[in-house]
Formats: sequence, structure tokens, C-alpha cells
Amino acid sequence: MGMIENMRLGRYGIWTFDFEDQPAGLIRDSVRELDELGWPAIWIPESEGREALTHAGFLLSATERLTVINGIAQIWSREAQWTRGAALLLADAYPDRHLLGLGFGAGKPGVKPLRAMNDYLDALDVDKHVNPAPRAPIRRILAAYGPKMLELARDRSAGAHTYHVTPEHTAQAREILGAEPFLGVEHAVLFEADAAKAREIARGHLHTYLTTKYNIAKFLRLGYTEDDIDGGRGSDRLVDDLVYWGDLETIVAKLGRHLEAGADHVGVQVIGVEPGTSAMPHWRRLTEALLAA
Repeated sequence: MGMIENMRLGRYGIWTFDFEDQPAGLIRDSVRELDELGWPAIWIPESEGREALTHAGFLLSATERLTVINGIAQIWSREAQWTRGAALLLADAYPDRHLLGLGFGAGKPGVKPLRAMNDYLDALDVDKHVNPAPRAPIRRILAAYGPKMLELARDRSAGAHTYHVTPEHTAQAREILGAEPFLGVEHAVLFEADAAKAREIARGHLHTYLTTKYNIAKFLRLGYTEDDIDGGRGSDRLVDDLVYWGDLETIVAKLGRHLEAGADHVGVQVIGVEPGTSAMPHWRRLTEALLAA
């Protein structure tokens, strides 16, 4: 399986939306503690307000060893020229510590994802020699689910990032990527032992994904049915597959299935945290269980 040369990624990292709702001081304290605890990587999305590359730069500046991964920087948020310039600076300032994850995201109506990504990568690869060459190269991966985007990730990047998928999908993705490219998989977890309560929280988290066309298409490709989608509610089967809930031992065992299926790295997204508060108590619990494994 593939890892990216000279990058410290490890088998597990933290994947979080939480920083959208937190002030800079709390974010800084959190990532510094994660760095000190020995977490190799943190994944951040670009969803509401935080801009992907300034966000990555802030996290890198606050830490010494942590690798920061954009999961993802949306290609619609900035033109390729500016993505390239920002990534060059981060690669030079923090060698081997920034991984640029690019994705189509919610996209634009009528735009074909594969063509849009190909065009963006073409523009990204135009070297105008405006800035000095970095001390370490820019590394990039692509958000990919379907076979064609996974093939593009294989051919034009260091690998792929998948989100809200099953170990079965991970096995399919590894087969398409082949042995060398990196495969980073996100999975949501919830520290809640009561089934009814856990599924209620999980459904709240999943609702957006179960009501958007391209996500529904992804779940149907994975073998779920319209009954599993259930108008955005999600069947128990689907919810339990996409959010691993329960005690620490149960969650850790299930996360390991992605590694067994061919993932190089799992980004663990703790959900069920009150907006504006820190998931750090849960991240501490995961530290010994996952980093010592």
C-alpha cells in the first residue's frame, strides 16, 4: 500500500469540522495538544466559513510536527493559480507537513466533476515561475468515490481521500488505485452506547448527505437501496455502517476494518460534540487506543 514519501501520516488522524465554530485561541490549544499527544495528522474541510489554505497555514504555524491535510479544498473556492501559490508557500514554510486535498465538493449545476477536476489540475500544473521553488514538493490528493475519479486520483495525484464510505468501498478503491497511491478514508464515530440515542445523533449528522443527489448516488452504488435512504432519515443499517457508535473498544475495532480493506490511513471524525466546544476529551480517549496500536 502507498504512503507519501517523507510525510508523517501514520495509520490514524483526526478529521474535524469543529474548528468552524471555535475561536482561534481554542483551535490553537487543541492542535498543540494533538501535536504533543503524538497525532501525526489532522484533516480539515472547507465547508462554511474557514478558507482552506489560510486555515491550514494557521494550524501549521501553531504546531511543530503535525501534518495538516485539506479534506477538502474545494476547487470552486479559488482559481488554480492561487491554490498553487498558497500550496507553494506552505510546502516551503512547512516542508513535508501539508497535504493538499482537492475536491469537486457540492460542485456547480450542470458541471461534470471529472472534466472540472481535470481542467483544474491542468491549470494547477502551469508553472509560471512566479514564486521560489519550495524546500519540499507540493503533494496533492483528490476526493474520489466513483471509479473514474479514483482513476484520475491515481493518475494525477498522490492518491485519494474518501468520505462517508464503508470498508467495502475502501476495498474497491484500493483495487482501482493499485498498490502505490495513498488512500485516506474518513469515518465518523460517536461515543454513545444507547442505540436509540446514538442513531438519533447520527441521523442528524448524516441528514445533509442523505438528501443530496451525488451522495445518494454514492450510497446506491455501494449497494444500499432507496429504502435505506428513507427520504433522508437513513435505515438503521446505513446509519450504523456510516457512524461507528458505542464504547471505545467497539469503535476502534470497526475503524480497523478500513485498514484491513486497504486504506493507508483513517481520519477519525468524532461527532456529537456541542458546537463551539472541543472534542479533545474524546480525542484523548482515542490517543492511546489508536496511536499505540
